[in-house]
Amino acid sequence: QVQLVESGGGLVQAGGSLRLSCAASGLTFSRYSMAWFRQAPGKEREFVAGVDWNTRTMNYADSVKGRFTISRDNAKNIVFLQMNSLKAEDTAVYYCAAGRRFRFGLMRPEEYTYWGQGTQVTVSS
Repeated sequence: QVQLVESGGGLVQAGGSLRLSCAASGLTFSRYSMAWFRQAPGKEREFVAGVDWNTRTMNYADSVKGRFTISRDNAKNIVFLQMNSLKAEDTAVYYCAAGRRFRFGLMRPEEYTYWGQGTQVTVSS
């Protein structure tokens, strides 16, 4: 049984930092591309950052480039999202996702097979 468990969310002031973690089990982690998505109230789920399992290429949404960094530790089956210079508009539930085969790159949520339950990030202005 595959499980993705996010942690590290919370309440932070604008300009602050948080590091999200996603612990994976039940899958060959090193063979899965991993990504973070987020969903704010009343909005669609959107891509934040992803890392390809094979090329280790990292992709970021334009809104987080230069502020967020995705990384993965294949020995521990964990993917991280370091979030710096947080803004109020970063407030959302953040989800971890895992996928193997992509037709259109890492950015489409429908391409991912497994999802975590999410962790709330709230940035106060």
